[in-house]
Amino acid sequence: MLTDFSLTGRVAIVTGATKGLGRGIAHGLAEAGAKLVVVSRNQKECDAVALELQEKGVSSLAYAADLRNLASIQALVEAVVKQFGRIDILINNAGAAVTKPPEAMTEEEWDFVMDLNLKGAFFTAQQVGSQMIKQQYGKIINIGSIFSFVGDANIVSYCASKGGLVQMTRSLALAWARHNISVNAIAPGYITTELNKETLNEGKVFNHLMKNTPARRLGEVKDVVGAAVFLASSASDYMTGQSIVIDGGWLAH
Repeated sequence: MLTDFSLTGRVAIVTGATKGLGRGIAHGLAEAGAKLVVVSRNQKECDAVALELQEKGVSSLAYAADLRNLASIQALVEAVVKQFGRIDILINNAGAAVTKPPEAMTEEEWDFVMDLNLKGAFFTAQQVGSQMIKQQYGKIINIGSIFSFVGDANIVSYCASKGGLVQMTRSLALAWARHNISVNAIAPGYITTELNKETLNEGKVFNHLMKNTPARRLGEVKDVVGAAVFLASSASDYMTGQSIVIDGGWLAH
């Protein structure tokens, strides 16, 4: 049974892979046996994570790409196929948020969030999915959020993009199931990373989160990694078009 979770020989692209969830998922897939392509906009940060993986004996490629740009995505896919010959797993993790009241949001701020979180995720899935169709195999995992399902007054563009990501997941699952491609999503709740640890643990914020989280703790990156490995592996072969919520019970209210 445990062999169903093995990713030995698989090639995985992780976007937004240099920090937080993305970095944790990259390491988790590598520990399960995958070869890794580390993607973000910063080449030095990609190199650093790729080096971490290589020091563990993992074959990896560091690649800087602007996922808001189709040509950049196409170049990424070409580079991965050239080096590894195939792409088995895509973790669509790159994302951003702008926090402000909706009446104050500018067109540029709206476009920045939507271009990365939704447009970029779609065209990355499209280009990688085209390669997976040739292979007649693939696993695409889109990283959504609890805000794929509930709103927040001050992150309207983020909520809209993450809600769209879940609908995109369902639609791509319908389109590509016949090609042996699974498309699923993970919707994390409040997960502590090096980027948000101080904010989430601040008194009033922390108390609010604990009041609304039945598990009475914040999530950790490791809480999400297991789900990513499951969805990337053959253990999830009969599962597509679904979203796994990892939120300590937040959405159960």
